[in-house]
Amino acid sequence: MNKNSQILLRFAGAFGVIGAILGAHMAGAGSYAFRPVHAHILVVGWLTLFAWAVFYKVFQTSQTLLTRIHVWSAIIGSVGLSAGMWLYMVNPFNLPEGISLIFYIGGGVTLLLSFVVFFFITLFYKEEK
Repeated sequence: MNKNSQILLRFAGAFGVIGAILGAHMAGAGSYAFRPVHAHILVVGWLTLFAWAVFYKVFQTSQTLLTRIHVWSAIIGSVGLSAGMWLYMVNPFNLPEGISLIFYIGGGVTLLLSFVVFFFITLFYKEEK
């Protein structure tokens, strides 16, 4: 299995489990406080990482610096955005707003970088014959 595909697939699976648990918790508690966090965990963490895992499996790209930057910025960005959103919106540890905002914005910017890098990977991809 392609290493990029495998690591993205594992993280996508972890995000899927976390998102499902959050959804079950919200349904059971009757509180929808986690709704934006739950949505981002499933869309960014589960769906996007899964889609990129499929891309790397189907297109069999070579392991380059650009693909490594993409994979790790995607993972770090997904974790950072989701955790930062949770810290900012739910504030479970009563952190100063600036601290939680750094995680939230930093994760979002890192994830945005991964989308841009992915776009460049698709532009420069050459099918091997």
